[in-house]
Amino acid sequence: MPAICVYCASVPTIDGIYLDLASEVGTLIAARGHSLVSGGGRTSMMGAVATAVRAGGSRTVGVIPRSLVDSEIADEASTELHIVETMRQRKALMEARADAFLVLPGGIGTMEELFEIWTSRYLLMHRKPVVLLNALDFYAPLLDLVEHLRSAGFVRPEAVAALHVVSDPGAALDVIEAELVSPDRGGRR
Repeated sequence: MPAICVYCASVPTIDGIYLDLASEVGTLIAARGHSLVSGGGRTSMMGAVATAVRAGGSRTVGVIPRSLVDSEIADEASTELHIVETMRQRKALMEARADAFLVLPGGIGTMEELFEIWTSRYLLMHRKPVVLLNALDFYAPLLDLVEHLRSAGFVRPEAVAALHVVSDPGAALDVIEAELVSPDRGGRR
């Protein structure tokens, strides 16, 4: 059962349309026979995607730093809940447990996770698929900035190509599934 790490918002003050998107993604992950790796919180989009995955009969692995257990309200319903000491340990364990990465709308924490996992993919530190779900054109300003950086010579075309950008949850999983069976994945996992 391939594990998809989903990066997304954990703040509870977002529009319900994003919670619906997270639930849709979780439902699709389970329906396609995948499991979930997440940041281990049960609020906001993070909680919505995990709840939908479990409702669909699939496994969830949550990883949360001890200092965030109360503030992010740890997802005690996770199939596995790992409590670690630092954010670096959290990200390392999430990366190790995942076969692919899917980025949903989120804030600065999600941006940090996106850029780290995307950069490490470009640098061939892993060959796992990295997909940005640009649903509702949420990431349009970020993608404009990336294009500006590329056109100014600060980002190589190969780096841009290391990130798959799609606007539909089903298409995001299609890309992940195609990448997971690709014979040229090679390199370190």
